[in-house]
Amino acid sequence: MNDIGRLPLEGPQLRTLLLTDLVDSTGLVERLGDTPASELFREHDHLVLKLQQEWRGRLIDRSDGLLLLFERPIDGLGFALDYTRGLRELGQTRGLELQARAGLHVGEVLTWKNSDAAVLVGAKPLEVEGLAKPMAARLMTLARPGQILLSAVAESLTHRAARELGERGQNLLWKSYGRWRFKGVPEAQEVYEVGEVGIAPLRAPSNIAKAWRDTPLWRRPAALAVELMLVVGIGVGVWFVTKPQPAIAFAERDWVVVGDLRNLTGEKVLDDSLSQAFRISLEQSRYVNVLSDMKARDTLARMQRQPGTLLDRAVASEIAVRDGVRAVILPTVSEVGGRVRVSAEIIDPRTQTTVYAESADGVGVGSALDSIDAVTGALRGKLGEALASIEKDSEPLPQVTTRNLDALRAYALGQKSFGRSRYEEAAGFYSRATKLDPKFALAYVGQLRARNAVNDLEGGEQSLRAALALRESLPPRDQMYLEAWAAEVDDPEQSLGKWQQMASMYPEFFRASANVSIAMLARNRFGEGLVSARRATSPKNEFATLSWDLVGRHALALQRLDEAEQAFLKADARKGTSAAVRLANTYAAKRQFAAAQKTWLLVRNFSSVPFDAVSISLDQGRWEEARKEADEVLSLARPQSLRARAAMYPGAVVDWMQGKDASSLATLNKLADQSLAAAFAPKVRSDAVDDVYAAISAGILAQRIGDRSLQQRIRGKLQGKRDLWSASPTSSLYAVLEANDLRMAGKTGEAVAKLEAIVDGNEPFQAHTALLEAYKANGNSGKALNEAIWLMGHRGRAYTEMSCGWCQQALNVADTTLAHLLAAELLLSMDRKEEARKELNEFDRQWSTANLPSHLRERRAALLATFN
Repeated sequence: MNDIGRLPLEGPQLRTLLLTDLVDSTGLVERLGDTPASELFREHDHLVLKLQQEWRGRLIDRSDGLLLLFERPIDGLGFALDYTRGLRELGQTRGLELQARAGLHVGEVLTWKNSDAAVLVGAKPLEVEGLAKPMAARLMTLARPGQILLSAVAESLTHRAARELGERGQNLLWKSYGRWRFKGVPEAQEVYEVGEVGIAPLRAPSNIAKAWRDTPLWRRPAALAVELMLVVGIGVGVWFVTKPQPAIAFAERDWVVVGDLRNLTGEKVLDDSLSQAFRISLEQSRYVNVLSDMKARDTLARMQRQPGTLLDRAVASEIAVRDGVRAVILPTVSEVGGRVRVSAEIIDPRTQTTVYAESADGVGVGSALDSIDAVTGALRGKLGEALASIEKDSEPLPQVTTRNLDALRAYALGQKSFGRSRYEEAAGFYSRATKLDPKFALAYVGQLRARNAVNDLEGGEQSLRAALALRESLPPRDQMYLEAWAAEVDDPEQSLGKWQQMASMYPEFFRASANVSIAMLARNRFGEGLVSARRATSPKNEFATLSWDLVGRHALALQRLDEAEQAFLKADARKGTSAAVRLANTYAAKRQFAAAQKTWLLVRNFSSVPFDAVSISLDQGRWEEARKEADEVLSLARPQSLRARAAMYPGAVVDWMQGKDASSLATLNKLADQSLAAAFAPKVRSDAVDDVYAAISAGILAQRIGDRSLQQRIRGKLQGKRDLWSASPTSSLYAVLEANDLRMAGKTGEAVAKLEAIVDGNEPFQAHTALLEAYKANGNSGKALNEAIWLMGHRGRAYTEMSCGWCQQALNVADTTLAHLLAAELLLSMDRKEEARKELNEFDRQWSTANLPSHLRERRAALLATFN
């Protein structure tokens, strides 16, 4: 007879079981408090429900974790991957690290349904039992935070079906951690991990009470004793040629701190040059990550140590412990018996004991680079890197750098200056290095980066060409980095893909992730860009503050204003960095203009400030101040530069707002002619695209003034030059230009269709202003009103769009306030007078009626007359 609350058992069934456990869920409640924690768990439950439906899973049990049943193994894996990523994103929005452990197994289970009476008193609707359940539970318990572990049977079935996950399935990494013993499971089991680069730990789990490595008999204590006696009998020499297992818990992509080079030779030129060479040699590894010197010095400051404190054994170990770094490497160069010896120790930072030591001797200081190669190669092997990998990923150090130690010292000083944001100084050191050795490829790359850091990519083109000619001397990572920069200059449409590929292959090379984010920003792909920006904010990234600035810019564009403000503060905006420009914009987007003005005091020396100052002055209806700021834009721009051409646009916007249409049109015609002439001349490709964007922007503003002739000239000159405007977002802006002309020609339906086709979330801000006018002209006041509401609600985006150097920022920002006047007119045409009055009042609140330009004052008066 069945139990009173249980229905009959079903026969054994082969099913996929997924068990997960939310890491430190109790601690979350303690840190957040009951109400915020309950809100977080509600969002968590919504995520689980969504993924459960998407991957066709059946939720069997839940508490701090989940037990789910799937018909197909690939569905269980898909759920686990999306759940891991979803937790990560859910936590990032709250400044938390949300992770779960997960175990996936395929096996036979027994299931039965509990009766309705049993369910009413708290029983689960469906019970699941069988050996497969504890196996999945053991895998889950063994997993590290954020890790998905699979049994051998689950791995074989999911790996085979991974193509069903599309492109993501092709990019998954699969790792075997050998055979493990599980309590309650009679046979040893092969354990695998699967995960995405940058999200999964991809590190071997540690032994726990209920799961441990299946140690071969020959490695067990009793057997080892017998073996030791045999080894002694055969000869001690055999032991010396046997490679010992690593004596430090180091795994692939773990980090090391490199201490200061101890120079015992008396040759001062070796201090900076060999220290830099040691780093470069180690950084060629795809197995070992080197904590940057800048990041180590930042941690040193947080330790309240004086700048310049020697990174010796004790200090470097403390830095490693604070930053979660696995090992310390202490290099030394000395003179022994007339020979130059390079040596290095690997230190366990927790105990400060030496785990390994390697050395190599050579004749004369010129031999030091070859010796460094030999030492770092041996150290990488000691840490577990395969010999084949070392040989594949490494080029000889003299080939990668230079045999000229003075040139190497100049490069090292350039790196220090670049890390301190002294870009012109850095460019000087890099230039000195290439003069001393014209074949020093890395120094040319340094020049390119330094020129780009001051918005002069065109000035860095010569260095790019020189580096490309020497690319074969670079290690694989630097070759890929150089190819991505070449795409930025020669083929901007391909640059994003290059950076994405590099970020996938080298997830700890944070500059690649940051450049992915910048490329997304340029394409108005703010949601995707935010993910890459956050990845680059790792505390191990020496440029983490710059990446926080990127996080803030994407959040600002997404209208997440509080999140943007916090990100800019983490980017040291209060210290007067360039992030202060964006922080002021964020305050302005919130209409907190007093805070915005206070922030300006920190950043008046930045050349980019006047662009934003024009916008903020317009935003407050301070027309004369906007005019002065627009004039300053032109005065600060370098003549004949892209910036000088783009700098004309804010002035044209101010003239238009003040009703000076003739003056505005004259400026727009000049801007378009100069920009197109520059775009068609031989130059850096990315600048040519920006020039075309500026010219199209000029045509759009001319259309708003009522002029069709300028856009006709622009379109005529761009015929046959589709390569200059076919990439996003320029192609969408060109569609706005065409749609406006269709509307002005009375073809309103075609204008609407063209504009609706480009609205995908990445469209330029001006597409919505154009849509408003097109809907209005086509008699659809309701949709036109929706566009006015969109314009009002995207003030952060108005300040953020960066094409042609933020040239359209002033127009976009002005449109967010003009939208209130447009909304009032539309609502009145729909006989919604009270709502229209509210919008007009809001317009009046933003722009003082006493100082309103005459054309706007006339439109406002017409509305008031209707109300009265």
